[in-house]
Parts: sequence; C-alpha cells; structure tokens
Amino acid sequence: MKILHLDTNHQLLISQLNDLGFVNDEDYTSSKDAIEKKIQNYDGIIIRSRFSIDKTFLDAATNLKFIGRVGAGLENIDCDYATKKGITLIAAPEGNRNAVGEHALGMLLSLFNKLNKADREVRNGLWQREANRGVELDGKTIGLIGYGNMGKAFAKKLLGFNVEVLCYDIKEYVGDKNAKQVTLKELQEQADVLSIHPPQTPQTVGMINTAFINQFKKSFWFINTARGKSVVTKDLVAALQSGKILGAGLDVLEYEKSSFEDMFSSQMPEAFQYLIKAENVLLTPHVAGWTIESKEKLAQTIVDKIKAKFC
Repeated sequence: MKILHLDTNHQLLISQLNDLGFVNDEDYTSSKDAIEKKIQNYDGIIIRSRFSIDKTFLDAATNLKFIGRVGAGLENIDCDYATKKGITLIAAPEGNRNAVGEHALGMLLSLFNKLNKADREVRNGLWQREANRGVELDGKTIGLIGYGNMGKAFAKKLLGFNVEVLCYDIKEYVGDKNAKQVTLKELQEQADVLSIHPPQTPQTVGMINTAFINQFKKSFWFINTARGKSVVTKDLVAALQSGKILGAGLDVLEYEKSSFEDMFSSQMPEAFQYLIKAENVLLTPHVAGWTIESKEKLAQTIVDKIKAKFC
C-alpha cells in the first residue's frame, strides 16, 4: 500500500510505516489541485490541516482506503462522503489529550492568580500586591461540556484540587469517577468555571453565544481549548464587559483559518482588539495539544491504528 504524507510529522510515523511494509511518499508543498492530479495512485494519506478533504478531492482519490489525521478532530474532512466511499477515517485524540488537559489547567490557574498580569507589571517596575490578589480553585464547581478524550483528561488533572467536576455530553453514560454527568441546565445552574471540549460540528459552531451565556446562574470563568468557531467572540466580549464572564482562557479563536496555521486574512476584528487588551483574558495560538511529547504520541497513535486495521 502506498501512503502520501501531506504534512510534516514526527519522524517515527514514516519510519514505522516503512518497517510495516508501506511505501511512503512525501509532498508538503504542492497545491491541492496538484495533489488531486496524483492522488489516485495512493491507498492512504496522512494530513494535519493543510487543506480540506472535500468531495472533489475524494472523487479524485479513486483508490483511497484511509485518511489519517494527525490530530484530534476530523472537521476538515467531508466525513459522511468519505464513509460512503468506504474510506476509513483515523484521528488521534488519544495522542494529545494529556497535553490539552495540562494546558487547560495552566490557563485556569493563571487566570485565577493573575499570573500574566502580575508578571507584566513587575517587569515594568510595578509592585501591586492587593491589585493582584488571586482566587482559589478549592471549593469551586467546574463544568465541562464535551466529555470525550479531552474533557476526561482535564477532569483527571483536577483531582487534587478539592473541586466538584460536572460534565455534559450528548452521549449518555460517559460520566466517571472524575466527573458527574448532569443535564446542561444543571451545569449552568452550578458551574463557577466552564471549559468546553466538543468537536467542531454544525451543532457546536456558535454554541457559546449571548443566550447560552445568560443561562448560567452565576458569573463564571471560561476556558476554550477545543475549537474557536464554537464561540461567538463578540458575545463573549459583551459578557466580559458586563462581568457575566469573569475571565477567559482562549487557546483557539473564531478567526483562525481552517488550517489553524494562521489567524487573519483581513483586518483585525473589533472583538479581538478588545481581547488582546483585556487583563482578564489569556490567549495562546492553538497550542494546547502542541507539546514535545504529544507530537510523538500523535504519530504513534496513527501508526498503531493503521497497523491494527491494515496489517
């Protein structure tokens, strides 16, 4: 079987697939149109997010048996059409779930204790202790929306903090010893912190909007390490301005390109201009799952799943 690699990944990916007897070709620079002209020669492709795998691409891939996405989600692939064509879809959320859990926890602790604000002030000669008094995580209720690999990893990280963890998911019976599964209404009534972890689907795009936010009984802290398009940014900004949201940790943004490799193709949106100036907002460039260790784990997960299916 021949595999075409469209994005660079950890070296073990090609090395181990070679050892398993696969023929591996690499093309990290050709346009999508150029790839479509030769894709019929391949049984599998490995991609991160360089471009979308749509119907036109899949129709050209007449011999394709699998698509491996070195990442957690499959939103850049027309999954329904690929499945109808008998193509196996392989993702690797197991590979970066620990990294995401650690990043979400780091963001939350930094927001609670104003670490980034205090650091900037001290570097600028300001010694403001009372203005940087923190909030303790102890005793808080953490609400998780989406309780798959990422949500479970974050819940596990919270075990030592004497917090109550609630989870809401469209699937039944996913709660475990680390999180109690509740209805969305119950979560909105009790949560002091909301962290979202669902995949990007038509149902989750724009789910965090004014109407949703106002359903929360208490003002709350917000963490998003999932997908930027789940949040209507201008509604988030309005909630930050009103105090309904106390602070936000955002690893992902509504304005990201679909490749996740860049953010803007035009003028900076007004809502984002507010976020970059807000002292109670923490921003990172879609790196929650982007660690030295996860790069290797993601690649290994893809190899293991290809081996289990095709060897």
